Amino acid sequence: MKKHWGMQTKAIHAGLDTAPRDVSPPLHMANTYLFESAQEAAHAFETEDLPIYTRWGNPTIGIMETKVAILEGAESAVATASGMAAVSAALLAVLKAGDHLIATSGIYSGTYHLVYEDFAHLGIETTQVNATDPEAFAAAIRPNTRALYMETPGNPSLVLNDISALVEIARAHGLITLIDNTFATPYNQTPIKLGVDVVIHSVTKFLGGHGDAMGGAVIGSQEFIQSVLKGPIRHMGGCISPFNAWLIIRGISTFPLRMKRHNENALAVANHLAENPAVAWVRYPWHPSHPQYALAQRQMPGGGGGVVVFELKGGLPSGEKLMNQVQLCARTVSLGDVRTLMTHPASTTHHSLSPAARYEAGISDGLVRLAVGLEDVSDIIDDLDQALV
Repeated sequence: MKKHWGMQTKAIHAGLDTAPRDVSPPLHMANTYLFESAQEAAHAFETEDLPIYTRWGNPTIGIMETKVAILEGAESAVATASGMAAVSAALLAVLKAGDHLIATSGIYSGTYHLVYEDFAHLGIETTQVNATDPEAFAAAIRPNTRALYMETPGNPSLVLNDISALVEIARAHGLITLIDNTFATPYNQTPIKLGVDVVIHSVTKFLGGHGDAMGGAVIGSQEFIQSVLKGPIRHMGGCISPFNAWLIIRGISTFPLRMKRHNENALAVANHLAENPAVAWVRYPWHPSHPQYALAQRQMPGGGGGVVVFELKGGLPSGEKLMNQVQLCARTVSLGDVRTLMTHPASTTHHSLSPAARYEAGISDGLVRLAVGLEDVSDIIDDLDQALV
Protein backbone atom coordinates (compact mmCIF):
# COMPACT_ATOMS: atom_id res chain seq x y z
CA MET A 1 0.00 0.00 0.00
CA LYS A 2 1.45 3.34 -1.11
CA LYS A 3 0.97 6.09 1.47
CA HIS A 4 0.63 8.74 -1.24
CA TRP A 5 -2.28 7.00 -2.96
CA GLY A 6 -5.57 8.87 -3.00
CA MET A 7 -8.62 7.75 -1.04
CA GLN A 8 -10.35 6.09 -3.99
CA THR A 9 -7.25 4.04 -4.80
CA LYS A 10 -6.89 3.02 -1.16
CA ALA A 11 -10.57 2.08 -0.97
CA ILE A 12 -10.07 -0.35 -3.85
CA HIS A 13 -6.62 -1.78 -3.10
CA ALA A 14 -6.16 -1.68 0.68
CA GLY A 15 -5.93 -5.13 2.24
CA LEU A 16 -5.75 -7.06 -1.02
CA ASP A 17 -2.03 -7.75 -0.69
CA THR A 18 -3.04 -10.55 1.71
CA ALA A 19 -4.62 -12.42 -1.22
CA PRO A 20 -2.21 -11.75 -4.11
CA ARG A 21 -3.78 -14.22 -6.55
CA ASP A 22 -7.35 -12.98 -6.07
CA VAL A 23 -8.42 -10.08 -8.28
CA SER A 24 -11.56 -9.76 -6.15
CA PRO A 25 -11.52 -10.22 -2.35
CA PRO A 26 -12.11 -13.89 -1.43
CA LEU A 27 -14.94 -14.93 0.89
CA HIS A 28 -13.82 -17.23 3.72
CA MET A 29 -16.88 -18.70 5.46
CA ALA A 30 -15.19 -21.32 7.67
CA ASN A 31 -15.80 -21.06 11.40
CA THR A 32 -12.48 -22.68 12.27
CA TYR A 33 -9.17 -23.57 10.61
CA LEU A 34 -6.99 -26.68 10.41
CA PHE A 35 -3.45 -26.92 11.76
CA GLU A 36 -0.73 -28.99 10.11
CA SER A 37 0.60 -30.20 13.46
CA ALA A 38 0.33 -29.84 17.22
CA GLN A 39 3.31 -27.51 17.04
CA GLU A 40 1.59 -25.26 14.49
CA ALA A 41 -1.54 -25.15 16.66
CA ALA A 42 0.51 -24.12 19.68
CA HIS A 43 2.29 -21.49 17.59
CA ALA A 44 -1.03 -20.12 16.31
CA PHE A 45 -2.43 -19.66 19.81
CA GLU A 46 0.79 -18.12 21.06
CA THR A 47 1.33 -15.64 18.23
CA GLU A 48 -2.14 -15.37 16.65
CA ASP A 49 -0.53 -14.91 13.25
CA LEU A 50 -2.64 -17.72 11.74
CA PRO A 51 -6.45 -17.99 11.47
CA ILE A 52 -7.91 -19.90 14.44
CA TYR A 53 -11.60 -19.18 14.93
CA THR A 54 -13.80 -16.61 13.19
CA ARG A 55 -14.88 -14.91 16.42
CA TRP A 56 -11.19 -14.00 16.68
CA GLY A 57 -11.06 -12.90 13.04
CA ASN A 58 -10.61 -14.46 9.61
CA PRO A 59 -8.96 -13.50 6.29
CA THR A 60 -12.05 -11.84 4.79
CA ILE A 61 -12.76 -9.87 7.94
CA GLY A 62 -9.08 -8.88 8.00
CA ILE A 63 -9.36 -7.25 4.57
CA MET A 64 -12.30 -5.15 5.74
CA GLU A 65 -10.44 -4.14 8.90
CA THR A 66 -7.39 -3.08 6.90
CA LYS A 67 -9.51 -0.96 4.58
CA VAL A 68 -11.32 0.98 7.31
CA ALA A 69 -8.10 1.51 9.28
CA ILE A 70 -6.29 2.91 6.24
CA LEU A 71 -9.22 5.14 5.25
CA GLU A 72 -9.23 6.65 8.75
CA GLY A 73 -5.42 6.98 8.82
CA ALA A 74 -5.07 4.65 11.81
CA GLU A 75 -2.81 1.74 12.72
CA SER A 76 -5.48 -0.91 13.18
CA ALA A 77 -9.18 -1.76 13.31
CA VAL A 78 -11.47 -4.51 14.53
CA ALA A 79 -14.79 -5.30 12.85
CA THR A 80 -17.98 -5.85 14.82
CA ALA A 81 -21.48 -7.15 14.19
CA SER A 82 -23.05 -3.67 14.17
CA GLY A 83 -22.37 -0.06 14.96
CA MET A 84 -23.74 -0.50 18.48
CA ALA A 85 -21.46 -3.51 18.97
CA ALA A 86 -18.57 -1.22 18.05
CA VAL A 87 -19.68 1.50 20.49
CA SER A 88 -20.13 -0.94 23.37
CA ALA A 89 -16.89 -2.84 22.67
CA ALA A 90 -14.82 0.35 22.46
CA LEU A 91 -16.25 1.84 25.65
CA LEU A 92 -16.04 -1.40 27.63
CA ALA A 93 -12.38 -1.68 26.69
CA VAL A 94 -11.88 1.65 28.48
CA LEU A 95 -14.39 1.68 31.35
CA LYS A 96 -15.00 -0.44 34.43
CA ALA A 97 -17.23 -0.23 37.49
CA GLY A 98 -16.64 3.03 39.34
CA ASP A 99 -15.49 4.95 36.26
CA HIS A 100 -17.04 8.11 34.86
CA LEU A 101 -17.69 8.92 31.19
CA ILE A 102 -18.44 12.30 29.64
CA ALA A 103 -20.60 12.23 26.50
CA THR A 104 -21.74 14.98 24.17
CA SER A 105 -25.42 15.88 24.01
CA GLY A 106 -27.47 14.82 21.00
CA ILE A 107 -25.96 11.36 20.54
CA TYR A 108 -27.71 8.49 18.75
CA SER A 109 -30.59 7.06 20.79
CA GLY A 110 -29.06 3.58 20.97
CA THR A 111 -25.85 5.00 22.38
CA TYR A 112 -27.86 7.17 24.76
CA HIS A 113 -29.62 4.14 26.26
CA LEU A 114 -26.31 2.24 26.45
CA VAL A 115 -24.33 4.86 28.35
CA TYR A 116 -27.09 6.19 30.61
CA GLU A 117 -29.06 3.02 31.35
CA ASP A 118 -27.07 -0.15 30.62
CA PHE A 119 -23.79 1.26 31.91
CA ALA A 120 -25.52 2.35 35.13
CA HIS A 121 -26.19 -1.34 35.84
CA LEU A 122 -22.45 -1.94 35.48
CA GLY A 123 -21.51 0.82 37.91
CA ILE A 124 -20.38 3.25 35.20
CA GLU A 125 -21.73 6.80 35.42
CA THR A 126 -22.16 9.08 32.40
CA THR A 127 -22.53 12.85 32.34
CA GLN A 128 -24.06 14.60 29.34
CA VAL A 129 -22.47 17.89 28.33
CA ASN A 130 -23.53 20.52 25.80
CA ALA A 131 -21.86 19.50 22.55
CA THR A 132 -21.13 23.09 21.56
CA ASP A 133 -19.42 24.16 24.79
CA PRO A 134 -15.87 22.78 25.24
CA GLU A 135 -15.50 24.52 28.61
CA ALA A 136 -18.47 22.54 29.93
CA PHE A 137 -16.47 19.38 29.30
CA ALA A 138 -13.58 20.64 31.37
CA ALA A 139 -15.98 21.53 34.19
CA ALA A 140 -17.53 18.04 34.12
CA ILE A 141 -14.24 16.17 34.62
CA ARG A 142 -13.91 14.27 37.91
CA PRO A 143 -11.05 12.29 39.47
CA ASN A 144 -12.62 9.05 38.16
CA THR A 145 -13.34 10.34 34.64
CA ARG A 146 -11.72 8.03 32.11
CA ALA A 147 -12.99 9.02 28.67
CA LEU A 148 -14.71 11.62 26.54
CA TYR A 149 -17.21 10.38 23.93
CA MET A 150 -18.15 12.50 20.91
CA GLU A 151 -20.55 12.14 18.01
CA THR A 152 -20.16 14.79 15.34
CA PRO A 153 -22.26 15.63 13.46
CA GLY A 154 -24.85 14.51 16.00
CA ASN A 155 -27.71 12.18 15.11
CA PRO A 156 -30.12 13.59 14.12
CA SER A 157 -29.41 17.15 15.29
CA LEU A 158 -26.31 17.64 13.10
CA VAL A 159 -24.82 19.68 15.95
CA LEU A 160 -21.02 19.69 15.74
CA ASN A 161 -18.37 19.13 18.40
CA ASP A 162 -15.15 21.11 18.12
CA ILE A 163 -12.92 18.05 17.94
CA SER A 164 -9.58 19.83 18.33
CA ALA A 165 -10.78 21.79 21.37
CA LEU A 166 -12.14 18.69 23.08
CA VAL A 167 -9.00 16.68 22.33
CA GLU A 168 -6.89 19.42 23.92
CA ILE A 169 -9.01 19.31 27.09
CA ALA A 170 -8.96 15.51 27.21
CA ARG A 171 -5.18 15.32 26.79
CA ALA A 172 -4.64 17.87 29.55
CA HIS A 173 -6.53 15.55 31.92
CA GLY A 174 -5.23 12.20 30.62
CA LEU A 175 -8.57 11.12 29.15
CA ILE A 176 -9.14 8.80 26.19
CA THR A 177 -11.15 10.37 23.36
CA LEU A 178 -13.62 8.35 21.31
CA ILE A 179 -15.71 9.57 18.39
CA ASP A 180 -18.53 8.16 16.28
CA ASN A 181 -17.57 9.24 12.75
CA THR A 182 -20.45 7.48 10.99
CA PHE A 183 -22.24 10.62 9.78
CA ALA A 184 -19.15 12.48 8.58
CA THR A 185 -17.14 9.49 7.27
CA PRO A 186 -13.38 9.69 6.60
CA TYR A 187 -14.14 11.31 3.24
CA ASN A 188 -15.25 14.48 5.03
CA GLN A 189 -13.62 14.33 8.46
CA THR A 190 -10.50 12.57 9.77
CA PRO A 191 -10.57 12.55 13.60
CA ILE A 192 -7.26 10.65 13.96
CA LYS A 193 -5.46 13.58 12.31
CA LEU A 194 -7.17 15.87 14.84
CA GLY A 195 -5.78 13.84 17.72
CA VAL A 196 -8.71 11.56 18.59
CA ASP A 197 -7.65 8.21 20.06
CA VAL A 198 -10.49 5.94 18.90
CA VAL A 199 -12.86 6.19 15.93
CA ILE A 200 -16.09 4.21 15.76
CA HIS A 201 -18.25 3.45 12.72
CA SER A 202 -21.51 1.86 11.87
CA VAL A 203 -20.22 0.52 8.56
CA THR A 204 -23.82 -0.45 7.87
CA LYS A 205 -24.17 3.15 6.70
CA PHE A 206 -22.03 5.08 4.22
CA LEU A 207 -18.98 2.79 4.16
CA GLY A 208 -21.03 -0.28 3.22
CA GLY A 209 -23.47 1.96 1.44
CA HIS A 210 -26.03 -0.42 -0.02
CA GLY A 211 -28.37 -1.25 2.86
CA ASP A 212 -27.65 -4.98 2.68
CA ALA A 213 -24.90 -5.63 5.24
CA MET A 214 -24.77 -4.77 8.93
CA GLY A 215 -21.47 -4.16 10.66
CA GLY A 216 -19.34 -1.86 12.76
CA ALA A 217 -15.70 -1.02 13.33
CA VAL A 218 -13.47 0.25 16.11
CA ILE A 219 -10.37 2.02 14.78
CA GLY A 220 -7.26 3.20 16.61
CA SER A 221 -3.77 2.22 17.70
CA GLN A 222 -2.59 -1.37 17.46
CA GLU A 223 -2.41 -1.57 21.25
CA PHE A 224 -5.97 -0.33 21.80
CA ILE A 225 -7.47 -2.52 19.09
CA GLN A 226 -5.83 -5.58 20.63
CA SER A 227 -7.45 -4.70 23.95
CA VAL A 228 -10.85 -4.52 22.22
CA LEU A 229 -10.31 -7.77 20.31
CA LYS A 230 -8.97 -9.77 23.25
CA GLY A 231 -11.58 -8.38 25.64
CA PRO A 232 -15.10 -7.34 24.59
CA ILE A 233 -15.12 -8.91 21.10
CA ARG A 234 -13.93 -12.38 22.10
CA HIS A 235 -15.69 -12.51 25.45
CA MET A 236 -18.99 -10.90 24.44
CA GLY A 237 -19.06 -12.26 20.90
CA GLY A 238 -19.93 -9.19 18.87
CA CYS A 239 -17.97 -10.31 15.80
CA ILE A 240 -19.04 -9.61 12.24
CA SER A 241 -20.21 -12.28 9.80
CA PRO A 242 -17.61 -12.97 7.08
CA PHE A 243 -20.32 -12.59 4.43
CA ASN A 244 -21.29 -9.17 5.78
CA ALA A 245 -17.61 -8.21 5.84
CA TRP A 246 -17.30 -9.30 2.20
CA LEU A 247 -20.31 -7.19 1.20
CA ILE A 248 -18.88 -4.20 3.07
CA ILE A 249 -15.52 -4.66 1.31
CA ARG A 250 -17.39 -4.42 -1.97
CA GLY A 251 -19.16 -1.30 -0.77
CA ILE A 252 -15.98 0.38 0.43
CA SER A 253 -14.50 0.04 -3.06
CA THR A 254 -16.93 2.70 -4.32
CA PHE A 255 -17.26 4.65 -1.05
CA PRO A 256 -15.36 7.83 -2.10
CA LEU A 257 -17.31 8.06 -5.36
CA ARG A 258 -20.59 7.60 -3.54
CA MET A 259 -19.74 10.00 -0.73
CA LYS A 260 -18.94 12.76 -3.19
CA ARG A 261 -22.42 12.34 -4.69
CA HIS A 262 -24.06 12.17 -1.24
CA ASN A 263 -22.38 15.48 -0.36
CA GLU A 264 -23.41 17.17 -3.59
CA ASN A 265 -27.01 15.96 -3.48
CA ALA A 266 -27.46 16.81 0.20
CA LEU A 267 -26.19 20.36 -0.23
CA ALA A 268 -28.49 20.89 -3.23
CA VAL A 269 -31.47 19.56 -1.26
CA ALA A 270 -30.61 21.76 1.74
CA ASN A 271 -30.38 24.84 -0.48
CA HIS A 272 -33.77 24.05 -2.03
CA LEU A 273 -35.57 23.27 1.24
CA ALA A 274 -34.33 26.53 2.74
CA GLU A 275 -36.48 28.36 0.17
CA ASN A 276 -39.65 26.30 0.76
CA PRO A 277 -42.35 28.23 2.66
CA ALA A 278 -43.48 25.08 4.51
CA VAL A 279 -40.03 24.70 6.10
CA ALA A 280 -39.20 26.65 9.26
CA TRP A 281 -35.48 25.98 9.08
CA VAL A 282 -32.88 23.66 7.54
CA ARG A 283 -29.76 22.31 9.18
CA TYR A 284 -26.85 20.99 7.12
CA PRO A 285 -23.18 21.44 8.09
CA TRP A 286 -22.19 23.02 4.79
CA HIS A 287 -25.27 25.27 4.53
CA PRO A 288 -24.48 28.87 5.57
CA SER A 289 -27.47 28.87 7.96
CA HIS A 290 -25.91 26.19 10.17
CA PRO A 291 -24.93 27.84 13.48
CA GLN A 292 -21.51 26.16 13.27
CA TYR A 293 -20.92 26.68 9.56
CA ALA A 294 -17.39 28.03 10.08
CA LEU A 295 -16.47 25.02 12.22
CA ALA A 296 -17.91 22.67 9.60
CA GLN A 297 -15.82 24.26 6.86
CA ARG A 298 -12.67 23.82 8.94
CA GLN A 299 -13.38 20.42 10.49
CA MET A 300 -15.18 18.75 7.56
CA PRO A 301 -13.17 19.92 4.54
CA GLY A 302 -14.43 17.13 2.31
CA GLY A 303 -18.09 18.09 2.53
CA GLY A 304 -21.12 18.31 4.77
CA GLY A 305 -22.19 14.68 4.60
CA GLY A 306 -25.28 12.96 3.29
CA VAL A 307 -27.88 13.93 5.91
CA VAL A 308 -30.13 16.99 6.02
CA VAL A 309 -32.54 17.78 8.86
CA PHE A 310 -35.35 20.31 8.67
CA GLU A 311 -38.24 21.57 10.77
CA LEU A 312 -41.73 21.85 9.32
CA LYS A 313 -43.85 24.83 10.35
CA GLY A 314 -46.91 22.68 11.00
CA GLY A 315 -45.30 20.44 13.62
CA LEU A 316 -46.40 16.81 14.00
CA PRO A 317 -49.35 16.92 11.52
CA SER A 318 -47.09 18.37 8.82
CA GLY A 319 -44.45 15.75 9.54
CA GLU A 320 -46.99 12.94 9.21
CA LYS A 321 -48.36 14.44 6.00
CA LEU A 322 -44.91 14.69 4.45
CA MET A 323 -44.07 11.11 5.39
CA ASN A 324 -47.31 9.91 3.82
CA GLN A 325 -47.00 12.00 0.65
CA VAL A 326 -43.47 11.18 -0.51
CA GLN A 327 -43.22 8.77 -3.44
CA LEU A 328 -39.51 8.47 -4.23
CA CYS A 329 -38.08 8.97 -0.75
CA ALA A 330 -38.31 5.79 1.32
CA ARG A 331 -40.12 5.99 4.68
CA THR A 332 -37.67 4.09 6.85
CA VAL A 333 -34.89 4.35 9.40
CA SER A 334 -31.13 4.22 8.76
CA LEU A 335 -28.99 6.28 6.40
CA GLY A 336 -26.03 6.04 4.05
CA ASP A 337 -27.94 4.02 1.44
CA VAL A 338 -27.97 4.57 -2.31
CA ARG A 339 -31.68 5.38 -1.86
CA THR A 340 -32.97 8.51 -0.16
CA LEU A 341 -34.37 7.58 3.25
CA MET A 342 -36.74 9.73 5.31
CA THR A 343 -37.26 9.42 9.07
CA HIS A 344 -39.47 11.23 11.59
CA PRO A 345 -37.25 10.82 14.70
CA ALA A 346 -39.79 11.82 17.36
CA SER A 347 -42.09 8.93 16.43
CA THR A 348 -39.45 6.36 15.42
CA THR A 349 -35.75 6.32 16.32
CA HIS A 350 -36.10 8.55 19.41
CA HIS A 351 -39.66 7.70 20.50
CA SER A 352 -38.40 5.87 23.60
CA LEU A 353 -36.69 8.98 24.97
CA SER A 354 -38.53 11.19 27.41
CA PRO A 355 -39.79 14.56 26.09
CA ALA A 356 -37.02 16.23 28.10
CA ALA A 357 -34.36 13.98 26.58
CA ARG A 358 -35.72 14.61 23.09
CA TYR A 359 -35.62 18.34 23.72
CA GLU A 360 -32.03 18.07 24.93
CA ALA A 361 -31.20 16.17 21.73
CA GLY A 362 -32.83 18.88 19.60
CA ILE A 363 -35.69 16.68 18.42
CA SER A 364 -39.06 18.38 18.01
CA ASP A 365 -42.33 16.94 16.70
CA GLY A 366 -41.85 18.60 13.33
CA LEU A 367 -38.24 17.52 12.76
CA VAL A 368 -37.53 15.37 9.70
CA ARG A 369 -34.23 13.62 8.96
CA LEU A 370 -33.48 13.11 5.29
CA ALA A 371 -30.62 10.76 4.40
CA VAL A 372 -30.04 11.93 0.85
CA GLY A 373 -29.26 9.15 -1.61
CA LEU A 374 -27.66 8.91 -5.03
CA GLU A 375 -30.70 9.45 -7.23
CA ASP A 376 -30.77 12.36 -9.68
CA VAL A 377 -31.07 15.28 -7.31
CA SER A 378 -33.80 16.87 -9.42
CA ASP A 379 -35.98 13.83 -8.78
CA ILE A 380 -35.40 14.01 -5.02
CA ILE A 381 -36.31 17.70 -5.02
CA ASP A 382 -39.42 17.13 -7.15
CA ASP A 383 -40.62 14.47 -4.72
CA LEU A 384 -40.14 16.77 -1.74
CA ASP A 385 -41.89 19.64 -3.52
CA GLN A 386 -45.01 17.63 -4.35
CA ALA A 387 -45.15 16.24 -0.80
CA LEU A 388 -44.79 19.67 0.82
CA VAL A 389 -47.66 21.30 -1.08
